[in-house]
Amino acid sequence: MDISSTVLLSHEQALRRRMDVAANNLANVSTAGFKREDPVFREYVEKTGEPQDPVRTTSLVLDQGAVHDTAQGGFQPTGNPIDVMIDGPGYLAVDAPDGTTAYTRAGYLKVGDDGSLVTAGGLPVRGEGGRPIAIPLDQLGKLSIGPDGTVSGAAGALGRIEVTVFDNEAGVDPRGDGLFTASGGRALTAAETKLRSGGIEGSNVQPIVETTNMVEILRAYQTSMKMSEAIGDMRKAAIDKLGRFG
Repeated sequence: MDISSTVLLSHEQALRRRMDVAANNLANVSTAGFKREDPVFREYVEKTGEPQDPVRTTSLVLDQGAVHDTAQGGFQPTGNPIDVMIDGPGYLAVDAPDGTTAYTRAGYLKVGDDGSLVTAGGLPVRGEGGRPIAIPLDQLGKLSIGPDGTVSGAAGALGRIEVTVFDNEAGVDPRGDGLFTASGGRALTAAETKLRSGGIEGSNVQPIVETTNMVEILRAYQTSMKMSEAIGDMRKAAIDKLGRFG
């Protein structure tokens, strides 16, 4: 494979990666708390040539993963007084099935079978100090959550939801099912915590933007294919000429 074909292949692989990310964003337009992603690429410069010849450089594209857009989604009322949206940065800390701590922006909450506050998927939501928030059976139907994350029943406060922030959002990685993994977070104090109850945060994906991106990617891929065909035609023409001389 000659260098021109290698460069085109590198470009087409980057376009495919961009298309996969845009398609995933669009598929999650209705997912609570979903953060759209942007692919990250970097240039790899390859130097070729013999010591006695001038050094030639070729730029290729390397996939460096993706980063999520931290812009906040809109508030979507649900009518459930214990559904919450984090107003600002941060994540709800939950106990993942594998025993680790995971984080989420999806604020669908309910009371689990064991009486603890859990997510829609049944993962325990962590309160202050990493402790679960226990809800007495006689308080069901009388729950409310304050702006500082305090969960209250008819008899008073039952605990406070812990919101964790990360100084480096690039280290917050999606793991699927609306969950993220990260390390080095800091729990917000009651004065720093800002929650809105009675609804959840919607996805920050803008369908028109993602659809436009997909159209642009498709056109770029078509252009790359035409260039590849042109290079192939040039190669065939050169071979024909060499054959006639032979």
